[in-house]
Amino acid sequence: MTDRSPPTGPPSKVWGVPSRYHNATFGIFIHRGIYSVPAFGHEWYARQMYLPGHREHDHHRTTYGSQETFGYKDFIPKIIASAFDPNAWAQIFRSAGAKFTVPVAEHQDGFAMYATALPDWSAARMGPRRGLIGELASAVRNHGMTFGLSSHRAEHWWFYEGGWQAPSDVQDPRFAGRYGPAQPKTMPPDHAFLDDWLRRSCELVDRYEPQLFWFD
Repeated sequence: MTDRSPPTGPPSKVWGVPSRYHNATFGIFIHRGIYSVPAFGHEWYARQMYLPGHREHDHHRTTYGSQETFGYKDFIPKIIASAFDPNAWAQIFRSAGAKFTVPVAEHQDGFAMYATALPDWSAARMGPRRGLIGELASAVRNHGMTFGLSSHRAEHWWFYEGGWQAPSDVQDPRFAGRYGPAQPKTMPPDHAFLDDWLRRSCELVDRYEPQLFWFD
């Protein structure tokens, strides 16, 4: 009879840390997206600008107008990336001693910074109209660094919930694909959202073959 008892002792080497990371003590993690346009506060500008009481909310109203007339989506045309040179970035990272680079492919704001066959709201279809993640992936690998990705899509479910607390473009059905679902943070995500998250994650793996993948 075959012994089906679980193995004992130390784990196999296949579960250990990949050898490329033993000496890779420094890497570059990149937050770059629509929030880089207002460049106020931090990368959660998209959420805070719809929440009364936050400085991003007041700053937005003072600088751009009400959240109803100028929403987060209206920053997209301003992401032109005309000066973006992925090769120059990779050279700087390498010169700084970085062994790996991990850009955020999609932040909680729900805007894909890569070429995708799934969401309409992506940098490849609007704004810069470039697959910025793919360009950086090629440059980083050409300079001998490990390329990884980060996806924060899981928190998009509730990221724009503040848009329902006062009049804003989040409530406009025309932009449901941009801001939805905008559910309360206390409500668990539904199966449709989870399936969409999985499809996006699988696409990132299939298209860009990251050697590490961080989920926020």
